[in-house]
Amino acid sequence: METREEQENGMLTLFVSGEIDGTNVDDFEKALQSAVERTENLRLDLSDLEYVSSTGLRVFLTTQKKVKQLGNHMELANVNEEVMDIFSVTGFVKLLNIV
Repeated sequence: METREEQENGMLTLFVSGEIDGTNVDDFEKALQSAVERTENLRLDLSDLEYVSSTGLRVFLTTQKKVKQLGNHMELANVNEEVMDIFSVTGFVKLLNIV
């Protein structure tokens, strides 16, 4: 799993690539936490994310809740078919702001 960032027009975009699983979920959580602390508008571009495990799903959910509590905005963009299937099967399409 790798991440890179771009800042434009008040939106911080975090590009996530590879796989999120038990071996790197802590790194993913730290990257998300850092981004949440630095912006009110966060976009996660998942076009190059190949897989997310249940531990990764938990991080998406807890981060979404935290962002809401802060009154900020987080969205998931460019979710590819494989990851969207995971979100659909687990019911996360109803819990996450997917655009």
